[in-house]
Amino acid sequence: MKCIVLLSGGLDSAVSLAWAKRNRYPILCLTFLYGQKAAHKEKEAATMLADHFQIDISVVEITFLKEITKTALVNDNLEVPNASELEDEKEGRERAKKVWVPNRNGIFLNIAAAYAESLEAYNVIAGFNKEEALTFPDNSPEFIQAVNGSLEFSTLNKVKILSPTQNLNKEEIVTLGHKLDLPFDYIWSCYLGEEKMCGECESCQRLLRALKNN
Repeated sequence: MKCIVLLSGGLDSAVSLAWAKRNRYPILCLTFLYGQKAAHKEKEAATMLADHFQIDISVVEITFLKEITKTALVNDNLEVPNASELEDEKEGRERAKKVWVPNRNGIFLNIAAAYAESLEAYNVIAGFNKEEALTFPDNSPEFIQAVNGSLEFSTLNKVKILSPTQNLNKEEIVTLGHKLDLPFDYIWSCYLGEEKMCGECESCQRLLRALKNN
């Protein structure tokens, strides 16, 4: 069954692409540029991953998100928060607020569903995870269920969102990536777009912990 893959170039989306290549029929990867600090690095990583798995990729620019986003993931005048205690749920919620982009995942999934419908694909594959669902509600199974409910009405072919990583923590996602022969050197999981990943932001910390435990 044909599918579209949302590909940021990070761990979750890269493993989801590898899973789709093994279990589905991916015909296109979509990566989004919305003014995020890591835009260049995410685009580079996504392109390398798509080339590796021999899947076409389209880059979609959503310029208005940068205009309306006031948090550190986009705003150059604000520093991305470091992640000192990943397991502190209260602190995690505060960090989430500091990097929140208004309705980002909702917008991504609906754009991807439009691509899927136009290309006669029935699934959009997205990389969500159990860890971040605790502080980012748009990573949760309930969110996917709600989006799928709306797509029953807004797409003629009833596109469905699937996330092979949504019930896994980062360590389990790394394990799955190894089983799927993912080229880990290609991924970019940092909130920043410097020459190397910072190793201090929440996304970096989750990746480093998962790799260490594997």
